Amino acid sequence: MTTYGHGGDVNGFAQRCGCAPEEVVDLSSNINFITPSVDFSSVPLNAYPTYERLTEALAEYYRVNPDEMELFNGGSSAIFSLLRFFDNPTCTIYSPAYLEYRKASHLYGKKIALIDRFEAMDTEVEENSLVIFVNPSTPDGHYYEIDVLIEKWSAKNCTILIDESFLEFCGGESATRYLQTYDKLYVLKSQTKFYGCAGIRVGIILSTRDNIRALREKEPLWKISALDSHFLITALADEPFRILSHEQNRQAKEYLAVILGSSPLFEQVFESDANFFLVHLASMSATEFQEKLLPHRIMVRDCSNFDFLDERYVRIAVKDIKSLMRFEGALCSLR
Repeated sequence: MTTYGHGGDVNGFAQRCGCAPEEVVDLSSNINFITPSVDFSSVPLNAYPTYERLTEALAEYYRVNPDEMELFNGGSSAIFSLLRFFDNPTCTIYSPAYLEYRKASHLYGKKIALIDRFEAMDTEVEENSLVIFVNPSTPDGHYYEIDVLIEKWSAKNCTILIDESFLEFCGGESATRYLQTYDKLYVLKSQTKFYGCAGIRVGIILSTRDNIRALREKEPLWKISALDSHFLITALADEPFRILSHEQNRQAKEYLAVILGSSPLFEQVFESDANFFLVHLASMSATEFQEKLLPHRIMVRDCSNFDFLDERYVRIAVKDIKSLMRFEGALCSLR
């Protein structure tokens, strides 16, 4: 497992299995298993993209003003831009967390302080530090009430980055409610997860007008394509998709929870508010578990490279019922 490796390499896995990518059940990738239907035939490709319609749609959706957001070529791009932009010498990451935060912090010379979310949430943070908090968290999918934490961080004059990439799955309250009362807060929204569009790259940073103005001064003019913009405008207007998505994910998640909870292969199944579960294997390692699933053409996410997790942690994503039935059958054969 590489230091910053992640799930979702379906093509590489299919080559190992000797099968076509569409034959793989990818439980390693935590994006929505359904996606909006979007027609791209009307998108002009011979002109530079403009973003007025998209920023207006996003502003209405997130209940902010258009000049309180900046667009990026995906959430990861936003993370690296922000870590380059912030001048805080210390970066405090509540971990385990998305590994790109540690990678970007290291790249831009930050002193990295890790706080174990499972064991030491009350750890004090350094004054004037950059605080990174993913909510709901990854890889365990827990949604945190962060009112007390926000008060604690702001008292230390910290710059705060809240990553809400999975918030649409749980309906929790957004940290954007603090944007008018604390001027060192940034909120990251990634569209990849809920709209099932890893190939469409749109990430959004929400903050104050002054913060966004300063951030834009160091960013290129065009960062997302007309295709990206058209997809998201269409998706945001698709209320039937959101209703269907929430219902199908709820049903599939309940089914997956039963599968995991009834299998003796797992010592612990973490409660989750997102579209995936973190599990601790009873005896075998994550690598051994992956190898045993290989003949079944099923991928899961080895979480041993996350901070504070050992070699027996695995993340398993919610997918369609048919795929989960294949997973259930594979687990039965491993007992």
